Amino acid sequence: MTTVHLDPRERQLKSLLLDAAAYMDRTRANSEAEPGSTPQQQPKDEPLVLRWAGGWVRDKLLGRQSHDIDVAINCMTGEVFGNQLREFCDNPANKDKHNLRKEDIGNLHKIAKNPDKSKNLETATVKIFGLDIDFVNLRTETYAEDSRNPEMDFGTAEEDASRRDATVNALFYNIHTDEIEDFVGGVADIERKVIRTPMEPFQTFMDDPLRVLRLVRFASRLQFTIADHVKDFMGDKRVLDALRVKISRERVGVEVEKMLKGEHPRDAVRYIQDLGLYHTVFTDPTNGDMVQPNLTGWRETYSFLHSFPTHPLYDVLVTSDEERYLAWVLACIVPFSRVPFDAANYRKKPLAAMLAAREGIKAPNKITEIVTAAMLHREEIVDLKNIVVQGTEHVNERDYFGMRIRAWDARDKHWRLQVLFAMLDDIMHQAQQLASKDSVTSTEAASDVSEAIDAVHRDWQAFINHLKRLDLLDSPSIKPLVDGRLLARALGLKPGKWMASALDICMAWQLRNPQETDPAGAIEEVRQQKEELGIADLLS
Repeated sequence: MTTVHLDPRERQLKSLLLDAAAYMDRTRANSEAEPGSTPQQQPKDEPLVLRWAGGWVRDKLLGRQSHDIDVAINCMTGEVFGNQLREFCDNPANKDKHNLRKEDIGNLHKIAKNPDKSKNLETATVKIFGLDIDFVNLRTETYAEDSRNPEMDFGTAEEDASRRDATVNALFYNIHTDEIEDFVGGVADIERKVIRTPMEPFQTFMDDPLRVLRLVRFASRLQFTIADHVKDFMGDKRVLDALRVKISRERVGVEVEKMLKGEHPRDAVRYIQDLGLYHTVFTDPTNGDMVQPNLTGWRETYSFLHSFPTHPLYDVLVTSDEERYLAWVLACIVPFSRVPFDAANYRKKPLAAMLAAREGIKAPNKITEIVTAAMLHREEIVDLKNIVVQGTEHVNERDYFGMRIRAWDARDKHWRLQVLFAMLDDIMHQAQQLASKDSVTSTEAASDVSEAIDAVHRDWQAFINHLKRLDLLDSPSIKPLVDGRLLARALGLKPGKWMASALDICMAWQLRNPQETDPAGAIEEVRQQKEELGIADLLS
């Protein structure tokens, strides 16, 4: 018999729920159905059985800590149970028995069905003893072939287990018997570290195509292997077409975000490539003409990012957990880096890379703006890197580099991540060029790619080292000596179109003269360039 060890909070929760269930059983027989409730919302006439379900059970068996518990209820909906639990907890005698403080139980929130977002189940959620609890009834699902929204009804624990995405997520802990209930072989699959669907995989994915991405996420997170017979259908064209049509892109984006924020983003991305999911995930599903970029060299690119944290350069370019996630988003978008675009008209005709982020995974504006900036500035960033590597003109001109870095970083565009994007593009392009070479063995090809990546890394390290020597890594945060008000007053002019360019002249002067604290020299520089600024007549 398989069981689990509960920590003190979990034991306290179990005791509370068992007492509440007994209370509900005693009072339910005399209660009437709530006015206006549907048959599916009305309690079934059988004793309450509560099971902790899914991920919490899996994580317990794996020795992982989990603060989220799904409570599966056999005979009433989550909302009905949650409301009656609140009534039970409001009783002073029950408060005393379970040592309930006001802060121990939060407000109950109903999460309604939302078919447009592929949210087909009504649940109730509440925080109890610091644990996030979801209440939901055991259910069966019946899918029509032309609909993404299933018909839901009360079901048995076995029926509920069979409709879940993976056997390892289909386990129950029965709090009444203190036993693990395994109807689909999930315990054995955990021991074997295998991801498998409870039902036949093709039907599982056609019923809910999002399960394809969920299995990728769980396989990478748990470091499990997806069973071969399951993988065979994950990239099936019919399944991928259903994923495009039936599932909201918001839910696709949520899964991708969880993958990339997890401990093993490289493994998730590798599954996306190996299973042929890339062009379904990173696309604009409403655009039939959306370009499908060449993925040659992409494996080498994200594999480099996976190993990159061991190198000092990584800590310069990626400075926070948020930027780690953004770095992986950029790695997923980098196949679009060489897709042609109209830089002068990019607002009216968005870049394919931006569409892949905005429409494919519903990335927020901040991320799409970083993607767009990385694309727009890539060639200029590469040009500056080449100046350093080749030691050509401007190499020691602090203002030449500093002003460009400040422009890249304007409005929080994360200039260091833009440099990383250019570096990843460099690696992918080198790998693509080497892949096109003929008459080399696989061993020779791998060696050539490794040497090319090392060379790319050295060049970009040299670029960043040069910026360090010029003391420009923090140039976007340099406080200007001259602001618009001071400049207008010093020149005796009203602010106008000339002001932005004049302030750039002041900042460039400041970058050339980092020890100066007197703004007079910067203002004089503006006077000397009055012709270029179009203010000569105004100053005479």
